[in-house]
Amino acid sequence: MEPRGIVTMTNVNDVSFISQYDAIALDRELFSTYAFNVDQLMELAGLSCAHAIARSCDRGKILIICGPGNNGGDGFVCARHLTFLGFEPFIFYPKQSKSELMERLVKQTKKVGIPHIDDSVFKNPSDMKNKFTLVVDALFGFSFKPPLRQPFDQIIEAVNKSSLPVVSIDIPSGWDVEKGPLEEQLSFNPDVLISLTVPKLCAKHFHGRAHYIGGRFVPKALALKYHLSLPEYPGTDCVVKLF
Repeated sequence: MEPRGIVTMTNVNDVSFISQYDAIALDRELFSTYAFNVDQLMELAGLSCAHAIARSCDRGKILIICGPGNNGGDGFVCARHLTFLGFEPFIFYPKQSKSELMERLVKQTKKVGIPHIDDSVFKNPSDMKNKFTLVVDALFGFSFKPPLRQPFDQIIEAVNKSSLPVVSIDIPSGWDVEKGPLEEQLSFNPDVLISLTVPKLCAKHFHGRAHYIGGRFVPKALALKYHLSLPEYPGTDCVVKLF
């Protein structure tokens, strides 16, 4: 939960929200002009997510559902850091990537003792609720375009039926990156949203319990180029709470 005596909130009206196109362009500039690599940004993003969860959720058994892309990688890093913060993460990784980076992340989580589970947990939503206290949605990032495909639609449906609270990393799975939740599209309705780098336009449609921004790594010149209004991070924090 939020530590007492530390001011971690900023005004949501003072923060920029960006389009899918600008989110992709911003990432490309971080990799090219500013010479970051995926590993660096993923580590910082996943650490930010772990700290946001530690501030907003009670310790317990957490199911982290990881997709095959960078959002899933953030989930793996988040899981590793949550272990060190006293949580009990479990990972479900339904569609595995063959990338060397993702293979290393899988190995890291296994080596620190994080269980990887199969899809049997989704067959009975009530059993899921009895076993876990929270679900972390690390399925899709800002490159996602509807519709959902199998097995992700079935996963989201099972989690929704369990009524477990959901924390979404950057984009709630099933949402349009700019329009938010779509009427005809199955999706998560998260309790907590952790936007990374800069909130995407869809985050304007988020009305859950808490909204954080993580990723304290945007160079000032890049923020100026994209006319970004970013929050002030308190002290040495790597996350800031919008509400």
